[in-house]
Amino acid sequence: MSNSLFRVEMSKRPTKLSKALFLRLCVSLLLGLSYSKMAALAQEITQPPPPIVFEDWQVDRLDDASTVYDLSFPSPYASGYAKNDVVPLKIFMPQDSPSPVPIVLILHYWGATDLRLETGLAADLNRRGIAGVVLTLPYHLARAPQGTHSGELAIQPDPDRLVRTMTQSALDIRRAMDWIQSRSEFKKNSVGIMGTSLGAIIASLAFGLDHRFTAGCFMLGGGDLAHILWYSSRVVSERETLRHRGYTEERLRVLLAPVEPLNYLSPEDERKTLVIGARQDTVIPPADTQKLIAKLGHPARVWIETGHYGGFIVERRLLNTLENFFEALFKGQKYSVPGRLYSPTIRLGLMANSESGLQIALGIDLWRSNSQGDFFGSTLLTPRGVQGFLGARVSRGLSVGISVLAKHLAPGVLWSLV
Repeated sequence: MSNSLFRVEMSKRPTKLSKALFLRLCVSLLLGLSYSKMAALAQEITQPPPPIVFEDWQVDRLDDASTVYDLSFPSPYASGYAKNDVVPLKIFMPQDSPSPVPIVLILHYWGATDLRLETGLAADLNRRGIAGVVLTLPYHLARAPQGTHSGELAIQPDPDRLVRTMTQSALDIRRAMDWIQSRSEFKKNSVGIMGTSLGAIIASLAFGLDHRFTAGCFMLGGGDLAHILWYSSRVVSERETLRHRGYTEERLRVLLAPVEPLNYLSPEDERKTLVIGARQDTVIPPADTQKLIAKLGHPARVWIETGHYGGFIVERRLLNTLENFFEALFKGQKYSVPGRLYSPTIRLGLMANSESGLQIALGIDLWRSNSQGDFFGSTLLTPRGVQGFLGARVSRGLSVGISVLAKHLAPGVLWSLV
């Protein structure tokens, strides 16, 4: 969907719009949301931020392969919180590479309490001759208003606030891109963007809005914000509040349309992308990762056989995969997709059987019937020793089956997070 669809005048015939967008507009009118408000919200995010004069970056430290700089600038979007409206950047420059160099903008996950993963990635890119810049998202870390923890205000059970937070995020990124384009140290046609989880969702939105990005990597992200909010295991309390206030999935889809990444991406876009998804993800449902893949057209894709948080087990291999992607692309080389990274499926939960009662269990799957784990066999460590479990999944997180004890079998139930 082109960036200008939301700006079509009401005086034009509906046939000028895509059928999907026209139907959404009709639904929005029935829901009491005026077209003019929806168009105004969309125009906020599609318009580039006003140009500014950036301050000079300041040296923070020298590392083995990097010179690290600090820079901050005012957000183009005023949230009303002074701390949140200042955008800090941490810039990593390779020490021994001639300018100009390629650069990757890196976004963190929801609720991040530090930037260890992101700054480590930036330093690794420096060793490959690629600069890295880490941007702090709204309401996180140094941008968290006093009295709130990192990310607390980023996702609230209020569609209007969600739209505004996503809009601020996208405009902050576009202003960061303005700064990148203003510096002679960077190659203007070799700028990538990468994000993890919430950062991946925002990165895909910014990628669709700003075609100055030449490549994108989206790790543990997805599209269709309404579906993610309605089925994610990470926003249970927020979803219940939305339901209590009378919202439905379809109503959310209409209200969040101005910031829906899928509305700004196109399968015809020839820019190179990489998508990393988790088959057992309950935070970003795999179906929504697939929607992102379909909208990107033909991205390189890698799947891990674990849940959203299981990626830490293969963190180094995941980072190496995306570093290889950017390095190959910026050097004009062909990127070889690994396809699937082996990652053990780790379970943490509660197990109950007639012999041992209820107990905490931590284990690893030794066998799975399919990628969804409809039937599986696990070895579990419990306070009463090692036990086996042969189970069948009956709902999200809940399985029934047979506990394999030292001398006999017993019927059992397992509730676990993967």
